[in-house]
Amino acid sequence: MRLSWVGAAALVAGCSAAPAVDTAQAPGDAAPPTVASVTPVAPSGAPRTLVEGLEVPWAIAFLPGGDALVTERDTARLMRVTAAGQAGEVGRIDGVSPAGEGGLLGVAVSPTFDKDHYVFVYFTAEADNRIVRYAYDQRLSDPVTIVQGIPKGGNHNGGRLAFGPDGFLYAATGEVGDRGLSQEKESLGGKILRMDMQGAPAPENPFGTLVWSMGHRNVQGLAWDDAGNMYAAEFGQNTYDEINLIKPGGNYGWPEVEGVSDDNLYINPIVTWSTDEASPSGLAYADGSLWAAALRGQRLWQVPVTDQGTAGKPVARYVDEFGRMRAVATAPDGPLWASTSNLDGRGDPRPGDDRILIVPTR
Repeated sequence: MRLSWVGAAALVAGCSAAPAVDTAQAPGDAAPPTVASVTPVAPSGAPRTLVEGLEVPWAIAFLPGGDALVTERDTARLMRVTAAGQAGEVGRIDGVSPAGEGGLLGVAVSPTFDKDHYVFVYFTAEADNRIVRYAYDQRLSDPVTIVQGIPKGGNHNGGRLAFGPDGFLYAATGEVGDRGLSQEKESLGGKILRMDMQGAPAPENPFGTLVWSMGHRNVQGLAWDDAGNMYAAEFGQNTYDEINLIKPGGNYGWPEVEGVSDDNLYINPIVTWSTDEASPSGLAYADGSLWAAALRGQRLWQVPVTDQGTAGKPVARYVDEFGRMRAVATAPDGPLWASTSNLDGRGDPRPGDDRILIVPTR
């Protein structure tokens, strides 16, 4: 594994926020990192608890009207949570085989939900990770497996689902501890996938397959800014966690690179952190900033970004106030919804955990 002196210097300097990279570079350029001159706008108030008593809420996706669907990793329950703080079970997803970091993971709501009523979930089954489409009209019906055969493991299962501004469904996968999968174009492990609602490769995918980008270790966060730039939050191994600006066909280096590298085959991250400060899972965009939910770091990172996809200095919010933070999503009316993950076997549960918090951003 090759780590450049730039990344190492950032860590020695304390790395409360590592430098951002000039992401205008093409894959193969190894320009030194530069910090964008953007200043984050602080949240306008303190977070408040919306609902408590959940069990490892892993993902949040909003329905038209402002209610959210929330997955629970280990129970396989799909919950509906209202803006007034009422929570109820929609159903339990059949075929989920929770173990380790696997279980019921991502959820996404069709951008044309008013017409098709489609909801998509990503989960760990007995033999693989898969994506299943449901019809949802107060209850789940008509399950259709649209992608199967995504590698599964005790950890690094990826699992995030999100619709992009282009209307296609994106899925983040992990390499399940088998590092070589990240560099195999034929494997669905260690990738970001892009597909239509039937699970077919979307038009203009770079390799003619589901694969949109490769060389990932374990992506659990996907987000787009107002300019249409796509970002992913990625777990490192022992040294650097990352936020990457995602380009079609881009290779992000794992397992050859962790953090910033001078190897011109790989795209450098725009932000790195030491792993004890982050372990980033969910990722959202609101009001000029990316917001990354940190598990081991037990905080919410605010990362201001420009329309060119460069990042300013990250700011840590709510350090150690709520414990491990897993999901973060931008509500239709503006604030962030963020979930804790203190019941996942690695946290220190507090009264009321796990919970969803409302974070005002304006």
